[in-house]
Amino acid sequence: MKNRFMLAPLTNLQSHADGVLSDDEYRWLTKRAEGGFAVTMTCAAHVQAAGQGFPGQLGIFGDQHLGGLSRLAAGLNGEGTHSVVQLHHAGMRSPRELIGEAPHCPSANEEFGARAMSLDEVKASRDAFIAGAKRAEKAGFHGVELHGAHGYLICQFLSAEVNQRTDEYGGAFENRARFLYECIEGVRATCGRDFSLGVRLSPERFGMDLAEILGLAGALLKDDRIDYLDMSLWDSFKAPMDAAAGSKTLVELFGALPRGRTRLGAAGKILTGADCQRAMDAGLDFVVIGRGAILHHDFPKKVAADAGFQPITLPVPEAHLKAEGLGTAFLAYMKTWKGFVAEPA
Repeated sequence: MKNRFMLAPLTNLQSHADGVLSDDEYRWLTKRAEGGFAVTMTCAAHVQAAGQGFPGQLGIFGDQHLGGLSRLAAGLNGEGTHSVVQLHHAGMRSPRELIGEAPHCPSANEEFGARAMSLDEVKASRDAFIAGAKRAEKAGFHGVELHGAHGYLICQFLSAEVNQRTDEYGGAFENRARFLYECIEGVRATCGRDFSLGVRLSPERFGMDLAEILGLAGALLKDDRIDYLDMSLWDSFKAPMDAAAGSKTLVELFGALPRGRTRLGAAGKILTGADCQRAMDAGLDFVVIGRGAILHHDFPKKVAADAGFQPITLPVPEAHLKAEGLGTAFLAYMKTWKGFVAEPA
């Protein structure tokens, strides 16, 4: 990494309906690479058609996606950034109207109308993550991140609340973490030694147990099979929902974990230069920037030039976001974020 800034994997709804990269998504991402991000990560890219989580999602489940992915990798790499695809399967959170069938889940889930996956389907999804990594490598990306956060498939396996399986993928936490570890092992066995591998986790919501995720994070940070852990904290500087965790903020809890060669980053309301410094002081090796990167494609350069940098005040005009490289679909999506886009005069 040429600096300590990673672009968060941001949903932007800009790919074509079949998952093929669009010009708008290419422009959005390469502009962030131009803006100085040391790691530029795609949005969540689904590894199976039945794992799609939202409209306009980037796909990596078939060779029909290779042309666009190769173009994107070349564009990012040409800017000197470390290019990464985030590998994703929405599991029970796949909308039925998008995938044309009941969503898949480790166990049947009434709330989402999801059906339980068979053992063969579990292994097929695991293999799809591994195949997605190989496809990213073939396209020219420098690495991949496994999306194990936000209540999506890997997260669903980790959750004792969601995962009610009684086979080797359910029950004790060791079994619930098996799917993730098999994905890690498979990517490492299939891709080259210099191909980077990260994991994203979230510590709260979606049936997560903070103590379990702290334990998993601690184990991953000492596991040389991955290069970095990306914690999605929602709000890095808040106290945990679990009162038993004490008075430290979330970023302090995870930042205090010992590590080997694996590096730690986090996302969650890191919006200013001062926030970046505070998060690094809490023990991070790098910061993961989402909202700040939407507002300013060159967020890393602005913070490097001014440690006290403050982003543009919300709500922002549409023209500002267009100038920052957001296409029509992404702009429409940002209008659903309360108070983000200014109403036209």
